[in-house]
Amino acid sequence: MAGLRISIFICAVSFLLGLLFTHWIADSLTLWKSPATQTDLRLWTSATYYSILSRMPPVLLYIYGGVVVLGGATLLWSLGDGRAGNLMFDGGSAVLYGTAVAVYLYSVLPNLFTNFTTLPLPFVSAGSPSPSSIQSADTLPPFPPSLRGPTFELASSHLVCSVALTGVLALQAGRWWAEQKDVEDGDDALDLVDGGKEKKD
Repeated sequence: MAGLRISIFICAVSFLLGLLFTHWIADSLTLWKSPATQTDLRLWTSATYYSILSRMPPVLLYIYGGVVVLGGATLLWSLGDGRAGNLMFDGGSAVLYGTAVAVYLYSVLPNLFTNFTTLPLPFVSAGSPSPSSIQSADTLPPFPPSLRGPTFELASSHLVCSVALTGVLALQAGRWWAEQKDVEDGDDALDLVDGGKEKKD
């Protein structure tokens, strides 16, 4: 049962981490860039992605929330066993998992829904953008200064969540290695005991 719980938890974390990795196409345009490379084209590209993200169907939010709850429930269930390995590795995982969830709830989602749901996209037509309807870099309107901070903050928050969830996977890998080591040591001890009995016989 313990293996099933951890498998479900790792699948949930991997799913959430994969979602965060998809945001890299926008986050990479603003993270660790010098002011000279922060062009309006880069900022508009990131902001447009975030604007599309903020308009996702509500059912997707419910699915993502369900995965988060499932992962948290299985982690707390495993932590409730009270074993030393669970307390150490699952305790650290709970802190990192909770950090990622808190950052997403209190930073990412409010930022998205406050600043990007009504963002005027830099398209000539109001319909679905096509290659001919997207304005060139020379004709793009200036990026709103009020959106610079939220755009950078979103990318940073996504990075924090990604690092935290990666740490969760690392801790669970460490737990698996420690448990395998305990099993191997136990088998070696049994072999020594059995060997001693055979010599006495």
